[in-house]
Amino acid sequence: MSWIKEISYDNATGQLKKLYNRIKGPNNTIDNVLSIHSLRPHTLVGHMGLYKNVLHNSNNTLPKWYLETLGVYVSSLNQCSYCVDHHSAGLKRLLNDDSRYQEIISCLLKDETHNHFKYQYLAGLRYAKQLTLSHNTITEADIHILREQQLSDGEILEINQVVSYFNYVNRTVVGLGVNTDGDIIGLSPNESDDPNNWNHS
Repeated sequence: MSWIKEISYDNATGQLKKLYNRIKGPNNTIDNVLSIHSLRPHTLVGHMGLYKNVLHNSNNTLPKWYLETLGVYVSSLNQCSYCVDHHSAGLKRLLNDDSRYQEIISCLLKDETHNHFKYQYLAGLRYAKQLTLSHNTITEADIHILREQQLSDGEILEINQVVSYFNYVNRTVVGLGVNTDGDIIGLSPNESDDPNNWNHS
């Protein structure tokens, strides 16, 4: 599951058990990206609060499939196969269109986003790449480019936060050797109207 000790659902007690009960999926499964926090449950609270609010909150105005697309792209750039596997499954479920899904995944994994995306969606992906691989080169002019593609400042913030979240979680996963063994691929907290509902389905 990872390179450090983890506490399973069956062996969890106290605060950790309460948190596990909030995030568990079918048959009490806990995604490995979350059980990696088991030795420091307070960091799991931080992780879930950020994850739920940047990716699964009904106050976002960009389409959820696009936010998932950003996550898959950033994870691919960071060579985080764990997150690519999980979030590409989520993207496929959201799109509900196999041919469109295959087109999107192909261009993301090949880093050829211009072959499928245009206008504000392409601009957002280009910003995501810059923020991931060369964040120190970003200037205010890059934000103006996003505005010129009709992205509002709130939507620019959404993109920034999703990209920043995935850079965080990619480094957690890759840095601790988290793999998908035992995971149910593609589970997520889907009650976007309730920020406190962390249950995975």
